[in-house]
Amino acid sequence: MLPLALTNQLRRQIEIVRQLHQIDLRDGYGEVYLPYALDRKYKNAARELAWQYLFPAGKRSADPRTGKTMRHHINEQNVQRAVKTALRKAGVTKNGTCHSFRHSFATHLLENGYDIRTVQELLGQGCPDHNDLYPRSE
Repeated sequence: MLPLALTNQLRRQIEIVRQLHQIDLRDGYGEVYLPYALDRKYKNAARELAWQYLFPAGKRSADPRTGKTMRHHINEQNVQRAVKTALRKAGVTKNGTCHSFRHSFATHLLENGYDIRTVQELLGQGCPDHNDLYPRSE
């Protein structure tokens, strides 16, 4: 699903995360919050590179659930602002949001013959605003 033109940028971002994670580990941190009791099932997973956020926050902060100092993901408002800036720079005059990109992506997949279950899987936990459009299959 990732365009080949983005492969090198993605590799660079992974390398940036790897270096940042090494610094965090060196400084006695380097854990991320794992959902669904995965931290109990996989004891060291929270410190592994594979579980680190691809777009991490610039600073470490205390996890409100555990009190541990961790590096969380970038704030979603930063992503939303970046999308608005990119649209403006591209000369797009219509409103656009991360949410509208999500729907556009789903629509293009469906138009190209992907089944609804695949679309649901690719979009993660569904869209709470529009469960009627992308209902979760049991």
